[in-house]
Amino acid sequence: MEKNQALPRTVGFWGTALIPVNGMIGSGIFALPAIMVASVGNFAPWMMLCGALLILPLTLVFAILSTRFDRHGGPVLYASAAFGRFFGFQAGWARYASGVVAVAANTQVMIAYLSVLFPVLEDPTLKAGAVIAFIVFSTLISLVGMRASVGTLGFMTVVKITPLILLVIVGLATRDPAVGLSLPQFSGLESVVLLTFYAYMAFENTTFAAGELRNPKRNVPLALITTLAAVTLLYMLVIWAYLAIAPQVVGNESALAAAAGNVMGHAGVIAISLAAAFSISANTLSGGIVIPRMTYAMAEQGTLPDMFSHVSKRFQTPDVSILFYGAAAILFSLWAGFAALAVASTLSRLVMYLLSSLALPVLDHRNSAKAPWWHLLIAAIATISTLWVASQASTAAYQMLGLISVVGTGLYFIAAKGTANKPD
Repeated sequence: MEKNQALPRTVGFWGTALIPVNGMIGSGIFALPAIMVASVGNFAPWMMLCGALLILPLTLVFAILSTRFDRHGGPVLYASAAFGRFFGFQAGWARYASGVVAVAANTQVMIAYLSVLFPVLEDPTLKAGAVIAFIVFSTLISLVGMRASVGTLGFMTVVKITPLILLVIVGLATRDPAVGLSLPQFSGLESVVLLTFYAYMAFENTTFAAGELRNPKRNVPLALITTLAAVTLLYMLVIWAYLAIAPQVVGNESALAAAAGNVMGHAGVIAISLAAAFSISANTLSGGIVIPRMTYAMAEQGTLPDMFSHVSKRFQTPDVSILFYGAAAILFSLWAGFAALAVASTLSRLVMYLLSSLALPVLDHRNSAKAPWWHLLIAAIATISTLWVASQASTAAYQMLGLISVVGTGLYFIAAKGTANKPD
């Protein structure tokens, strides 16, 4: 085993693109069609476009910043370069806390989907065992190497997207696709816009692992922009197909499977249920691949204990960071009462978005070359949209975010003290 060994760059453009795709496409694409149609009717596909436009400035901010860095960390590097290591740590810690809770929660949802097909998984003990088994499986996949992880992720992506594309083709070909367009009532529309914003969160995941990507200064920004466009189109097509198949909805989260059953029979229900399970598992695996690279990057900077920068000589992966992440996810998966923390995890991700948005004009100002005027514009829009979304959070979420920040700040100063005590 070696410490601080350089990690190999093994992932090209398509592997780079798989990471944001699976960050954005999880359980939401199976639940949102019915929820959105129930809320805004046949305006639902266009509402998804509105959500994409809302998050586009943030995507552009990350795309621009990613052209300046080719190492692990993403927002950790951006905030550190602009505001110093303490704020870089806060950006990384906020996203890390969000990711750990999300993998625990999403794995439980995935097992719940599978229990529809395999009722034995409804037993609490077997369900807990299945959740732990999957987290262990995804952790081991991440541990054995980036190439193997991305290959597994590619397989899962094909399995989850194929039934959705088939549903779109069969639904629009066999049912009336002329669903019209009616503007919705704007009372309570904010909550719907928030749903669409959340659907695209995690687009930034690929920036965390830039140190293992080939030509990241080109491939990362290209992947961010193209995958946002592709995922938006997929969301819109799935909702259009849902409207064509089953316009009478009540917002049931499993209604997409029911719509598939209407046009493809029981096989359609099975296909969509399996696709949902694979979608959530791929989303979880994607996070398990890239989020441990954040603790690796923070340890490299000296803002976390040095053990997190340990690299496996055999697998050439940050093994301690990966194993710690998997263990933390298992612990949270066994904690039934972390609903408030799950809400706070979304809020903590907004901290990372805010720091990254503010970092762009600061780094532009320090750059000797004059930055394009529109950099400041998109940074301002991204900052405003992030603050608006954060303003919708509850007091309990802010209290939990404060607790997360206190814990992280304690770890930061422990690491800083250890770094100061090291001999030169």
